Amino acid sequence: MTAATESLEKFEDLVVRQAEATGAQVAAAKTAIGGVIFGQEPVVEQALITVLCGGHALLVGLPGLAKTKLVETMGVVLGLEARRIQFTPDLMPSDIVGSEVLEESPGGKRSFRFIAGPIFSQLLMADEINRASPRTQSALLQAMQEQHVTVAGNRHDVPRPFHVLATQNPIEQEGTYPLPEAQLDRFLMQIDVDYPDRDAERKIVFDTTGAEESKPKPTMTADELLAAQRLVRRLPVGESVVDAILTLVRSARPSPDTPEVSKLISWGPSPRASQALMLVARARALIDGRLSPSVEDVLVMAEPILKHRMALTFAARADGESMDAVIGKLKSRIG
Repeated sequence: MTAATESLEKFEDLVVRQAEATGAQVAAAKTAIGGVIFGQEPVVEQALITVLCGGHALLVGLPGLAKTKLVETMGVVLGLEARRIQFTPDLMPSDIVGSEVLEESPGGKRSFRFIAGPIFSQLLMADEINRASPRTQSALLQAMQEQHVTVAGNRHDVPRPFHVLATQNPIEQEGTYPLPEAQLDRFLMQIDVDYPDRDAERKIVFDTTGAEESKPKPTMTADELLAAQRLVRRLPVGESVVDAILTLVRSARPSPDTPEVSKLISWGPSPRASQALMLVARARALIDGRLSPSVEDVLVMAEPILKHRMALTFAARADGESMDAVIGKLKSRIG
């Protein structure tokens, strides 16, 4: 055995041990979050995957389904500073990014001082983001994409890690400003939050109305999360998984060569969807204790990655088609 071969084997062994240790930490974090958020296992997993990928998520669900509690719990468990902004029609960009104020020193000298807004946190909940004006939405989405804000010509970097979990209410659409397609694409995935089943709701009732309520416990730090995010990008991906990602995403785009798809989909996902599927498949494998993703990971994560990056045609909506059903048809070609 040559020295180069021995050195390579040592490096690979180090990576495997690091992946196993990080996977155990992430699995413990998932368990800790699930011990507070009952009956929402897919939501917890997808939110954790979003953070592991270094992305942002859009939570869509009715009021009272623990979306705010999920963000608070994740902040404690992952060791992140968590904040919440309630979006309203009169919210201004300066209310979230901050502003400069004029101060006068005891000597009479005047200067501007930047007062940071609530966006300067590691885990931000943007509650009912579609209630704010497009101008305010854009200020948040710009920070999500560029990792900094600019106030009075001065750049201010947001903390690292920086993640936004935004919520949308699927009802009461009057008085809202729906996010444009280009801005929806900034979110790594759309997470649908549904009602819990009967057993989970029973746990919720007893846990939240008793003398003591379940409290989350820290399992990771911000630095350990950053290390996990770096590890996700280093996990190997097999050629079959890459082919499945490309086939799935490209088949969701209408074209003259696929008239059956063109009848259902008016516009499809960009290459950003392929990038997202590559990352989330790796992150899901890490949570499950595997060192590389499978085609099954791609199929499981297809809906939250694709559904906000596609639109049905008028004819498809008139025929009663749903986005989930269309994505299911596309997935059946892979599986």
